[in-house]
Amino acid sequence: MARDSLTALVALNRFGFGARGGASGDFVSAASDPRGFVKADLARPSGVLLEVPGLQSTPALARVLFEYQEEVKQAKAAQPASEAAQPAEQKPRRSLSLSTVATDVAGQTPAMKTADNGGTAAPGAPGEAMQPNTMQPDAPKPPQPPPQPLNVIQKTFRAEALARLQRAVLTDCGFTERLVVFWSNHFCISANKGGLARIWAGSFEREAIRPHALGRFADMLKAVEQHPAMLFFLDNQQSLGPDSRAGQNRKRGLNENLAREIMELHTLGVGGGYTQDDVTSLARVITGWTFVGRQGILGVPGSFVFNANAHQPGAQRVLGKIYEAGGVDQGEAVLSDIARHPSTAKFVATKFARHFVADDPPPPLVARLQDVFTRTDGDLKALATALVDSDDAWRAPVTKMRSPYEYLIAIGRLLARVPDDPGLYLNGLNVLGQPLWSPAGPNGFADTNAAWAAPEGMKLRLDIAAQVASRVGNAIDPRDLLELAFADATSADTRHTIERAESRQQALALLLMSPEFQRR
Repeated sequence: MARDSLTALVALNRFGFGARGGASGDFVSAASDPRGFVKADLARPSGVLLEVPGLQSTPALARVLFEYQEEVKQAKAAQPASEAAQPAEQKPRRSLSLSTVATDVAGQTPAMKTADNGGTAAPGAPGEAMQPNTMQPDAPKPPQPPPQPLNVIQKTFRAEALARLQRAVLTDCGFTERLVVFWSNHFCISANKGGLARIWAGSFEREAIRPHALGRFADMLKAVEQHPAMLFFLDNQQSLGPDSRAGQNRKRGLNENLAREIMELHTLGVGGGYTQDDVTSLARVITGWTFVGRQGILGVPGSFVFNANAHQPGAQRVLGKIYEAGGVDQGEAVLSDIARHPSTAKFVATKFARHFVADDPPPPLVARLQDVFTRTDGDLKALATALVDSDDAWRAPVTKMRSPYEYLIAIGRLLARVPDDPGLYLNGLNVLGQPLWSPAGPNGFADTNAAWAAPEGMKLRLDIAAQVASRVGNAIDPRDLLELAFADATSADTRHTIERAESRQQALALLLMSPEFQRR
């Protein structure tokens, strides 16, 4: 195996989403200058932004949701009492089959599939089974339930998802998109929190993550913690200073969720030198950090606002430093210092190296990234450049398992199929255990092989690979794809296995399950 071919494979898979099919020439480009191929993404700062017509700002989306909910409320109020009392017709639902998922990944449109909302189909969604007609032809039709807010939420979620998926499949290398995925998971919210979280999931990433993915960590930290989606996800709008005007009137107090996750998950990390007293003090500091509600009393609905009436007055001690009272500036000063804390540099560097290189990253690589993070004041472009420039990042064995998202995107790229229906990918992600923007907790999706290489997970991938191949295998020569994706970096075992396949379909399925395709 030629050394430049193996390095090209690392460039494409470790730092990107894999080679594209068609006439992209990705493998040739990567082989000619592997590091330059990856770093070219960093030379296009605007390329990390996602500006797609139709995608709206967070406040605009809040207005859309609030208005729709009001329409639904009025529609319900206008129903005759007899209709309002009658329960909606219960219809059987079909579960999501592996065959449907695999068909979706291949870019086909199945006759029936569930809605991609965590298993609950929206009224009128294609996922609902047809109700058998047991009534007489002249029988009156049952009353239809009013439209539900889920419809507008899901429409927005799918539009945001489609824009992200298309960018990932079409982009040249995919390094900056991988950076976005990493930081979005690091500062995660969950779309399953509720309507606002789901309708804001995409705008949160577009507004708080993407503009800073090649900027400064401190700026991203501030943007994330002041974004309405994060404030809603971790309930900071419910946190009141005990001695604030609102706290005294409502007899409510602190909610420490956001403060705890800022320290434990976003910056210092477990064992990063903070105490419970520091968490409580930070929670006091960021009381009043909230977003404007539907009434718009404090500003534009859905926008960040500092509510002085909810803020705990007075100075606070955080990590041994006294922060004088100063409204929103007090909290921003704490975030600025925490962003530059040595524990933050170590925590971020370790997670960064673990994501791209190995579950147990080489200590010299972590040390180098930590040093770059500290010396450059958290310059994330410098951090990414240092990763690509490090020999350790290229010499590490190819043992990392692609996450479900990376796997499905790699399939779309290799088959040169531009996503036109987000449900085709969203359903696959649900089945594989990585629903888009919907981790089970604030720590995000796991970033280790143990999470994705379990036997059940591999069986699901095999089923998807087989079904994808059954749909498109006859129209594609897997041997051509093998050359496009891996060239002479293909192992002898993989090449012989594909050559001995009984059909093109079987050969394509084997290619999609090969170590070269599964690992990065």
